[in-house]
Amino acid sequence: MMQLALPLIAENFFRTLVSSVDTFMLSSYSGDAVAGVGLVSQWVFFIQVLFNVICIGSGIVLAQFIGAKKSNDELNHVAIISGFLFMIIILLITGPLLSLYTLEPAVRDSAYDYFMIYGGIGVPITAISMFQTRILQTYSYTKETLIITIIVNILNVIGNVIAIYGVPFLGIAPSGAAGVAGASVFSTFVGCIVMFFMIRNRKDIQFRIFNSPKVPPHIYKMILSIGIPTAGENLAYNIAQIVIMAMITSMGTSAMQSQVYTQTILRFVFAIASSTGAAVQIKVGYYVGAGEKNTAYKNVFKYSAIATSCSMFLILLVNLIKAPIIGFFTSDPEVYVLTSRLLVYSILVEFGRSLNLVLVGALKGAGDVKFPVGYGVISMWGIMVFLSWLLGIHFGLGVVGCWLGIGSDETSRGIVMFFRWRSKRWQSKSLV
Repeated sequence: MMQLALPLIAENFFRTLVSSVDTFMLSSYSGDAVAGVGLVSQWVFFIQVLFNVICIGSGIVLAQFIGAKKSNDELNHVAIISGFLFMIIILLITGPLLSLYTLEPAVRDSAYDYFMIYGGIGVPITAISMFQTRILQTYSYTKETLIITIIVNILNVIGNVIAIYGVPFLGIAPSGAAGVAGASVFSTFVGCIVMFFMIRNRKDIQFRIFNSPKVPPHIYKMILSIGIPTAGENLAYNIAQIVIMAMITSMGTSAMQSQVYTQTILRFVFAIASSTGAAVQIKVGYYVGAGEKNTAYKNVFKYSAIATSCSMFLILLVNLIKAPIIGFFTSDPEVYVLTSRLLVYSILVEFGRSLNLVLVGALKGAGDVKFPVGYGVISMWGIMVFLSWLLGIHFGLGVVGCWLGIGSDETSRGIVMFFRWRSKRWQSKSLV
């Protein structure tokens, strides 16, 4: 388990570190740019969820096949869904989409530039990158994906430096959000090339992007039976977050900036739980495929306890030293106070989120997808969105009220997933 989890944790932390550096660098360029990029990043993630239909489904099925020691040749020939259609859609809808939000002109311009480049041109590249990463991780090549992530993000930071500060002696002027988006697209493309040759040179991975023979229909059915509901859960969550962000935009740019900064800081906190959940999903797939369901049952409780303890330790530590942390991002007194308050309420959020990330990952790895998706959709909209509106808008608590709504959903959903795993009903859901 540690061989899977530790590289994933390191990879997640590194991604988070670089992402935070991006936000910090943008904040030194323009607070409006931070707000704009934070807004459209949710829509970029929304597009990525669509690709997870194939990525997640093939990863879970492949893990169970490996555990059962069955041939996975058919899975290795699953083709990648093209992202060019989504690129065209994004280019057409960006303007009307941003008109739905109440934005200041500078925020709108940054959001438009970033979304057109990263959300449009970068979509097909991101799709291929996600699929290749899933293949490598499922075959336990997590160290390799960590190395690739480091290379990609170093290139991204260099590109961001050029985009935000320019290179005067070469006559390159700062390009703001558009340049940051371009740096992300270029670095992701480099990562795709590296992973392509890495997969091609691994003898145990017979997967090939091109020249794939016809895949039997039952393989597609098996993958989609896992991928569609799993991606559906992520889709429902992201749409809920978009709705909540729309509420926050009506509260002003300071509220938007506080939300973005808080989410940036918290990525470090839930990195361990997120990585553990990804590793647990693969490991449970191995166990279930090999018929060792009782071993999976006992170990998941241990993994969950470790991940939750780490998350609680980190969020408490962040609250103890939050003054200098927030100071890295902003000197605006109003934004500082709001971000500080959100970090206190994040204790509730991170407790539930750590349970969710590990236990939902375990349930999906076992093939039990419909329950966490069905309950998740009800909870996200019935608790998270509703309470965010009720507390944030109706009772006037602002962004703090929205954060309380998010925390209530994460915690209640985490408790329900705990009892679902404890019931052992997932044991009848295996694919192999």
